[in-house]
Amino acid sequence: MSRTSRGGRSREQRQQQIVDYVLERGSASAAELAELVGVSLMTVHRDLDELARRGLLRKFHGGVSAQPSTVFEGSSEYRMGANRELKDAIARTALRLVEPGASILLDDSTTALTLAGMLGGVGPLTVATNYLPAIQELKSLPEVHLICLGGNYSATHDSFLGLPCIEAVGALSVDMAFVSTSAMNATMTFHQEHELVQVKRAMLAAAASNVLLMDSSKMPRKALHRMAPLRDYDKLVVDDGADPELLAAAGDVIDIDVAPTGTP
Repeated sequence: MSRTSRGGRSREQRQQQIVDYVLERGSASAAELAELVGVSLMTVHRDLDELARRGLLRKFHGGVSAQPSTVFEGSSEYRMGANRELKDAIARTALRLVEPGASILLDDSTTALTLAGMLGGVGPLTVATNYLPAIQELKSLPEVHLICLGGNYSATHDSFLGLPCIEAVGALSVDMAFVSTSAMNATMTFHQEHELVQVKRAMLAAAASNVLLMDSSKMPRKALHRMAPLRDYDKLVVDDGADPELLAAAGDVIDIDVAPTGTP
């Protein structure tokens, strides 16, 4: 369970509010941010230290400014609650790509987790994942042969990462990989954390076909690390809130499925 502030919000929600505020204004003082989120100056300084370590904000004496590549990546628990309707729509559309008998990889994104929760009615499948919530979701499905990809456990992401995970992924050859990432524009995908980039790249290399799952809040944006050119994916599944001009440009290099939001 995430730690909460006096107002009952989780640390991730508080830090998201700080990042959004600084991004909108360009910079802010620590005192200003403490008043904004309703916690002590000491607590805000701890938040700012963590956000600066993660490359999200640039700290200076008395305050912070925005990094040009800022993309907030919260904990697994935080991400599960974000853009729920969009992820549901994207997962329903991506589900149509999964055929009985297929072998698939799911990354540690919450959009892929949403897809995992819909796989029970597809038929016999082999599913490999490094994401502990997806493992919990899939372990009781009788028609799913589940491969758990181990490695160095990350409590923040609730997934297994590092060289052991990369090697485990590299030993596989699957039909399809479903991955998501922090940000994209019309030509490139990005992620804020290098350790996750390495695992996701290994998944792309292990699959015959790669499906990119992206909600419209992540585009057009950039993050700290380039992950893969858009042309390295075979299909983009995105919700219907995505910018039409970006989709038109992206359509030159990738096939796109637009997921309708609302009641299916």
